[in-house]
Amino acid sequence: MNAFAALADDTRREIVRLVVKNGELTSTEISQNFQMSPPAISQHLKVLKEANVLLMKKDAQKRIYSLNQTGLKEMEDWILDVKNLWTKRLDKLDRYVLKLKKERSNDKK
Repeated sequence: MNAFAALADDTRREIVRLVVKNGELTSTEISQNFQMSPPAISQHLKVLKEANVLLMKKDAQKRIYSLNQTGLKEMEDWILDVKNLWTKRLDKLDRYVLKLKKERSNDKK
């Protein structure tokens, strides 16, 4: 699953917000913030980890989650690419509209 699909779920977005806010959280600390079973939260964490949104490290019996900067960088790069494409298209449209206005202004004279 890609990061965008993983973040389409409200619970997973809230998990990411919690992790970002706190830096690192154990799976137990994360599950305490939700009214669902720890196994359900574990499934959400698994999806986020597989989508490269979160990193997980083990410390004895604990699983500690943190934000995966690399995964978010890939999403950011994609968003910026799309934004740049739209900006170019809108700039081209703006030039065309200005050209039409200028031609209409010249026709009225």
